[in-house]
Amino acid sequence: MPIEPGKLAPDFTLKDQNNQEVSLADFRGEKHVLLVFYPFAFTGVCEGELCGIRDDLDTYQTDEVQVLSVSIDSPFAHKVWAQREGFEFPLLSDFWPHGAVAQAYGVFNEEKGMANRGTFVIDKTGVVRFSEMNLPGDARDQGAWRKALAELAG
Repeated sequence: MPIEPGKLAPDFTLKDQNNQEVSLADFRGEKHVLLVFYPFAFTGVCEGELCGIRDDLDTYQTDEVQVLSVSIDSPFAHKVWAQREGFEFPLLSDFWPHGAVAQAYGVFNEEKGMANRGTFVIDKTGVVRFSEMNLPGDARDQGAWRKALAELAG
């Protein structure tokens, strides 16, 4: 089960596609965070979802909101994928310890060794305000993300 709204989001530090460390705590008090877990780079539904973010990035990533995406892929795979697709937001690697952040957020798929499609909107204080989880192959409705972010902008 994914972390429910009202709970404190677990902090983490992961490497992005440029092998730079990014921590959730970096945004505390500064920005809300749209945290998007996906199973794997270079796969159909994942690519469609992240391209949807890329194509509407001004809606998701603003002076008030930071987009962070997470999968168990390595930073090296993320680098190639980000370059190929023009992703200008962090693709974070939950590679090792394998899926530890996905586990902390309740979206790790133990049977398949990957993250399910978990989405979290985290406010500036670190509290989860929206959460959802879809299984692999089940694309998410990004309209729900926009609504949750709009409610924070209030």
